[in-house]
Amino acid sequence: MSETTIEAVPDLPVIRITREFDAPAERVFHAHVDPELFARWVGPNSIDTTITAWDARTGGHYAYRNTREADGLDTGFYGSFHEVRPHERIVQTFTWEGAPDGVSLETMTFEELPGGRCRIVGTSVVETIEVRDLILSSGMDVGVTEGYAKLDRLLA
Repeated sequence: MSETTIEAVPDLPVIRITREFDAPAERVFHAHVDPELFARWVGPNSIDTTITAWDARTGGHYAYRNTREADGLDTGFYGSFHEVRPHERIVQTFTWEGAPDGVSLETMTFEELPGGRCRIVGTSVVETIEVRDLILSSGMDVGVTEGYAKLDRLLA
């Protein structure tokens, strides 16, 4: 299993996530834009994801809900796809409905590596360094690392 790197870019309101997968960029990209696949791997193990809107194309939009029966969690996320370049790049906005003024701009690149592998780099730009640090301390790392571990299993 590959390690997920989550870092704050010094002196900028930016979070960068890097991860490698034992699958070609085409398959990893597909798992990011296919709503059925996305719902199966995104987020921590303790939650279920339901897609409520999905149009993964340049100019499209998305929305989904995360629920957890154990504590009654029910929260949503939404955004717009600004650019969807197959197997190479996704640029989108991301908003948690609990902070509707806190939109981030996210760019995900998919780099083909030797041996049928892929590296993704996700860069999220938020409003302030304080917001960046709140996100990093929120436990988002659990959702990212557990989600990518689920994606590893899905791609295997």
